[in-house]
Amino acid sequence: MIGQRSRTSTAGGAHFAFTDRWGGVSAVPYEELNLGGAVGDDPEAVRTNRELAAKSLGLDAARVVWMDQVHGAEVAVVDEPWGDRPVPEADAVVTTRRGLALAVLTADCTPVLLADPVAGVVAAAHAGRPGMVAGVVPAAVRAMTGLGAEPGRIVARTGPAVCGRCYEVPEKMRAEVAAVEPAAHSETSWGTPAVDVTAGVHAQLERLGVRDREQSPVCTLESGDHFSYRRDRTTGRLAGYVWLD
Repeated sequence: MIGQRSRTSTAGGAHFAFTDRWGGVSAVPYEELNLGGAVGDDPEAVRTNRELAAKSLGLDAARVVWMDQVHGAEVAVVDEPWGDRPVPEADAVVTTRRGLALAVLTADCTPVLLADPVAGVVAAAHAGRPGMVAGVVPAAVRAMTGLGAEPGRIVARTGPAVCGRCYEVPEKMRAEVAAVEPAAHSETSWGTPAVDVTAGVHAQLERLGVRDREQSPVCTLESGDHFSYRRDRTTGRLAGYVWLD
């Protein structure tokens, strides 16, 4: 079972889920439910964790599509798992295949799950600071609309991420980000420059016409129940999942 602090929701046949760090088999410093395969954890533990997470969500682990995330804006449109094929570099995946789950890995970045249940299109996107600035979320929405989705019908859910009161950055970096996305301009709780990636993502979605949006209240850096790269450096990865019945 994934941890009790994991969050799941449904909307018109679309399902959204975000994991926490509990309920898996990984050892320190990846304890417990590390779902990231490129962070130094035992590959067998990661495989078991992915199976446990999928089973707890009523999914087949073999029918979950993962990405090779690189903090860019590339979008992959898929209709089946990668199987033996190389996993492509992408920070968003889109599908019209019902029952095929899309997954995004994070440990401070903003996981973005999108669905138009009427058109039968879903997407998962990885929006870190570089990806948000590059426009990965608008790119995912464009890919969805190209497959028949309408922004006004899209349901958006963003998961646990470092908040704008904790994501400290140099003043120059904040200015560069805010020049692209003003809503991301923030300040830490101790009065230094910061970036709010999730606020930037929601502003982008608002401009695109996506109105049905919800944001997780969890700040990964503040929460001991979630992985945080900024807090711990060597750590595991959370996952967000989206799929259609």
